[in-house]
Amino acid sequence: MKTTVEIPDTLFRQLKQRAQRENVSMRELIQAALLRFLAPPPEKGKPFKLKDGSFKGNGLVEGVSGWEQIRDLIYEGRGGSAP
Repeated sequence: MKTTVEIPDTLFRQLKQRAQRENVSMRELIQAALLRFLAPPPEKGKPFKLKDGSFKGNGLVEGVSGWEQIRDLIYEGRGGSAP
C-alpha cells in the first residue's frame, strides 16, 4: 500500500544518511522502524529485590567517634597496626 507522509527536512536527512550507512533503502528502514515501534513491549521479569545484607549486632559502639578509632577497631587483633 502506498501512502504519503510529511516529515521535517532534518528528519528526512537523518533517515537518508542512516539508510546509506546501513546500505538499505529508505523504505526498508522506515518499515523496520515502524515494525519495531508497533511490536508489543517486552514482558517484564520479576522486579529486582535487593538481598538483605544486614547482620546481627548491637549497633554503634559507645565512645567511638571518628574514622581513626573505627579503623583501629577493624584492625584490632590482626597482627599489625593500622596504616
